Amino acid sequence: MELDDFKQAWQGLDRRLERQEALQLSMFRDGRLDKVRRGLRPLAWGQAIQLALGVIFAAWGGAFLADHRQAPHLLICGLLVNACGLLFIVSAARNLYLIQRIDYAAPVVEIQHRLADLHAWRLCVEAPANAVVACFIWIPVLWMSLAEHGFDLWTYDKAAFLLWSLSSSVIGLVMVVLAVRLMRRLGHARALEDSAVGRSVRNAEAVLREIARFERD
Repeated sequence: MELDDFKQAWQGLDRRLERQEALQLSMFRDGRLDKVRRGLRPLAWGQAIQLALGVIFAAWGGAFLADHRQAPHLLICGLLVNACGLLFIVSAARNLYLIQRIDYAAPVVEIQHRLADLHAWRLCVEAPANAVVACFIWIPVLWMSLAEHGFDLWTYDKAAFLLWSLSSSVIGLVMVVLAVRLMRRLGHARALEDSAVGRSVRNAEAVLREIARFERD
């Protein structure tokens, strides 16, 4: 075999190997990205449920305040529950938007950036907001529920109820803050962050890191 023939054969072999590696990389990437897509579906379903609950809360608060416009304290309760429902709607819509905007045909780095936006939103905005809302929203919900059954706390010892409910909410919020600080001090900050971000997002991030390592290697 002449030298030129040998070089051509070697180059042909190199091209076949490159095509095979590219095919393997494509198959690996497509399979892992499909896993990311499927892994984020439970989060999307959960946000759809939250969106529906937000609509229910907003409608309940809106209908309640419309029926109790003559009672300022009940009007405020309706406004708060309505606002809570709108917050649920906005939060769920934001999550769904961030999930929807992930382009799985884009480079892995770009997908990681999109997922990082979802991570930051859930950790830095949604989790703290939900913690605050959870500590206080039960007050107007309780007041509205009792009022719909003909029991208006305002006509009884309103000062004692307000003091008890607000102090309970503040104490609950303080306990949440202290628990977060204690977990961070004990070295559980990562576990706390993972809990706030959610398993779906964490698993998706792990799969993308796996794809990035495979592409580098």
